Amino acid sequence: MNFLRQTFIVGAFIAAGISAANAGVIIGGTRVIYDGNKKEASISVSNPDATPYLIQSWVETQNGGAEKAPFVITPPLYRLDKDQQNVERIMLAGNLPQDKESLYWLNIKAIPSAPKKENSLQIAIKTRIKLIYRPAGLKGVSPEDVAEKLVWRRSGNNLSVSNPTPYVMNFSLVSVNGRELEEVSYVLPGATTEFPLPAGVSVGTVMFKVINDYGGPGKAHNASI
Repeated sequence: MNFLRQTFIVGAFIAAGISAANAGVIIGGTRVIYDGNKKEASISVSNPDATPYLIQSWVETQNGGAEKAPFVITPPLYRLDKDQQNVERIMLAGNLPQDKESLYWLNIKAIPSAPKKENSLQIAIKTRIKLIYRPAGLKGVSPEDVAEKLVWRRSGNNLSVSNPTPYVMNFSLVSVNGRELEEVSYVLPGATTEFPLPAGVSVGTVMFKVINDYGGPGKAHNASI
């Protein structure tokens, strides 16, 4: 069957809940934590839909540039029929820092098979989830355990957070004086990130939650600015 003939490919990003879904394709997680004690990490991809899909997977650096990420995925390209499940293996193929976590992006694109008719529109959905390499020396401690070490400050009209820990801190929620910030993401080890403050908010109590290894929000933490 020709998966690509007479089709238009449209990309989109999704990541929600404990698993991510590409139309009929279900991905078994919203992030992958690569344990440095192990030779590989894995994630499942299943297809409960009646439509066969061509699945393509690859890893990108943080900025999605041309530089090659130090990971290999097996298999990188395969067909997934109805009610089938496949497990993608992710293996480290280079050197990464062993004193802190490293963040990359795992991309999984699902391309539906083309129906046997002319000028059909097919939509390929791409899921982009975080791939975090955690060195062997950091085993036994999670980002949640050291979240209180984050340093919060006001920086003009922004809220600044500095991360002195060796962990990537992913936020599910940040608020100041009960006003939730709309644009929050993550802060890398040893780095500082800024988020826009709500209008009229300059000082007060910061409440934040860090996403755990399973993709769920952790407990509430408090700080002051």
